[in-house]
Amino acid sequence: MKSKREGSTRFRLVLTLGLAVVLPALTLIFVNFQHVKSIQRDKKVEALIHRDFQYLLTIAAKKINGKAYELTEQARDAFPTAADSEEEKRRKFDLILSKSPWFAHLALFDAKEGVTFQPQRDHISDDHTGSSKMYSGWLGLEGSYLVQQMSKKSKPIIWFAGESYGPSGAIYTTTAIFTLPQPSTDRIVLGVASFDPDYLKQTFFPQLLDELTSQKFSEDREQHASPMFRELTARELNEHQDQRLAMMIYPSDALKAEYDRPLAVSGGWSTGKPEISQSLGNPFNSLSVGIKFQGTTARAISERWVWQSFLILGVLSVLMIGGLVLTYRSVNKQVALARLKSDFVSNVSHELRTPLALIRLYAETLELGRITTEGKKHEYYSIIRKESERLSALINNILDFSRIEAGRKEYDFRETDIAELVRNTLDSYRYQIEQQGFALEEHIEPVPAVRVDREAIARALVNLVNNALKYSDNEKVLGVRLYRDESLLKLEVSDRGIGIERHEQSRIFEKFYRTCDPLVHNTKGSGLGLSLVRHITRAHGGEVEVESTPGRGSKFTLSLPLTQNAAIL
Repeated sequence: MKSKREGSTRFRLVLTLGLAVVLPALTLIFVNFQHVKSIQRDKKVEALIHRDFQYLLTIAAKKINGKAYELTEQARDAFPTAADSEEEKRRKFDLILSKSPWFAHLALFDAKEGVTFQPQRDHISDDHTGSSKMYSGWLGLEGSYLVQQMSKKSKPIIWFAGESYGPSGAIYTTTAIFTLPQPSTDRIVLGVASFDPDYLKQTFFPQLLDELTSQKFSEDREQHASPMFRELTARELNEHQDQRLAMMIYPSDALKAEYDRPLAVSGGWSTGKPEISQSLGNPFNSLSVGIKFQGTTARAISERWVWQSFLILGVLSVLMIGGLVLTYRSVNKQVALARLKSDFVSNVSHELRTPLALIRLYAETLELGRITTEGKKHEYYSIIRKESERLSALINNILDFSRIEAGRKEYDFRETDIAELVRNTLDSYRYQIEQQGFALEEHIEPVPAVRVDREAIARALVNLVNNALKYSDNEKVLGVRLYRDESLLKLEVSDRGIGIERHEQSRIFEKFYRTCDPLVHNTKGSGLGLSLVRHITRAHGGEVEVESTPGRGSKFTLSLPLTQNAAIL
């Protein structure tokens, strides 16, 4: 019945634990596991990164194009008018070009006066007659149409861009055609500003790309990007320099993006194609801007994130399983401890009742005067004294255990003749030993005096003797031996009783623990005796050991250190 109750209690505790903690935790882990799998399957992390890359490219294209418009509008505001003299036109062109190294040349088309053309100073030696005639012929034919188109725009600028081939190879140029801030009403007047291809390639684009991938831009990106992108990339960008953003500008057409022929790249761009690209549009038609991470890819980040998520879920699962196992063991231990405490109360009650019943029986017999002979009276008085001592020993065991558990146990160490102490203790128990039919074998050798607590050592010996008397059912022989072994004083108590299994020998010194042998469970006991023996021995700087073979008996050995100045007898 007791075993069934313990099993039911244990089952209820484990079931409560499972329903309240384990099941919800397992459900949460399973749901997260499925979620991470769906992220891995649908490449959601890559999609999020690419989406935010697209956002970054939109900002980049807007800044690059906006910069070109800004520089062109500055030049447009300072442009000469049709009413200016030729000398004034040249002077204003020189002033604009001196402040604007990004322009290769400027031109003013006047349908009545023709074209005024002015190159940068370092290009003055070049023959620009062809360019001047081209503007004159082309704008003479298309000028009216261009003015009509610009009137529909918020900014009256039209761009013409593309690649051309010169002596040094392919070059990219873009040219702005615009109306003047004070347009002429009687004829077509247009301004022309052409960007220097070398400046675009060597200065304009590289500076903008480095600015776009700088920390300031990263912070701007973090303010607008999605939370997951910030988690996946911002930390990497801030903590690892080799995982910053890198950007490139390259020629693109409808058939093939020429990644291997970039026009400009930011710092940190090595080789390969960008993760995401976007066409720049006006004023840089046929150019695209691309972006990627330095030293890694969106796929690598996605795989690392998925792997880390699976690893975290695995660790959580292992920790939860470990916690469940530890909790289950703890529950078992608490149930077992509760059972041991219940047995302890029952056994102590029985042990207290037995000597009290004997004392009461013999005292009442003597009180009623039924014993007339002096010898018999002396025998009854002796029994009452022995049972009183037995009762005192049991109570002292419980009190000592209580003090030890509370950390208040103190020992009174005094120089003691240990041989005399052992003899006196055995003499006080000799009656009980003989009454139970045991043969006592004493071997007490002369040994040096040692500093011990007399009462504690006597109690340890009594506990060992009691164990031998309780658990010897067939061959009733009790052996006690005291001797010196080099620097140790050894006290042995042996019997030829039931013995102890090897796997239980390390646990018999635990409080409340009793072996699985049926004889042990049928014999009343508190389960404190050996625990007290170990505590007393260790308090004296020694150790207690057991040697036992099931069915052949046990031998307990207390080893106490001798003082260095002990006399050798």
